[in-house]
Amino acid sequence: MPPRKKFTREEMIAAGLRIVRARGIEALTAKAMSIELNTSTQPVFTCFGTMDVLRSEVRAAAQAIYDGYAMAGLRQEVPMLGYGMQYIRFAREEPQLYRLLFLTAPETCSSGVMEAMRHSGQVVVPIMAQVYRISEQDAIVYFRSMWLAVHSLSTLIVTGSCPYTDAQIRQMLTGFSLSTCKAIKEIPGFASGDYDTDALFRALTGRD
Repeated sequence: MPPRKKFTREEMIAAGLRIVRARGIEALTAKAMSIELNTSTQPVFTCFGTMDVLRSEVRAAAQAIYDGYAMAGLRQEVPMLGYGMQYIRFAREEPQLYRLLFLTAPETCSSGVMEAMRHSGQVVVPIMAQVYRISEQDAIVYFRSMWLAVHSLSTLIVTGSCPYTDAQIRQMLTGFSLSTCKAIKEIPGFASGDYDTDALFRALTGRD
């Protein structure tokens, strides 16, 4: 009888990641793992106990890949624009991982799109506060606004519905980022929402 094949935990997570990248998280089954590894399903259950544990590990691996994209963006000359464009690049280059992280209904309080946004904020907000010389609360508002914009555009890309070129997207994000940053810096109470919206619109439209 030939010896049973042995795989490390990392090798099995990598196999699971390949399956998800190719066919999505729904395809990550014990049978799919056995085919990918050319072995029985036993090594998977011996190592992880349940498929839910493996799926959680694969999700963490996908999160680490996304973090690499995010950090590359934050190292660019204009960090928030760089982050936004890298977020969109991640959606374009890793559509199934994007679906897993940002378009999959949460199974627990530690998964789902809002948790992914919270994780992103932990990475991005401190850098934004330092680079743009704003408070942490201001940086949180800035990040949240920009994240909603890039998330919307990335979702259009992943679903095959985005009509915009990269140049158009960059122009949109630049304008949105500048306007948000300007509002945070020049409108007292903007980040907390404690400002007179009607008065500001009257001033902008020239109405008394």
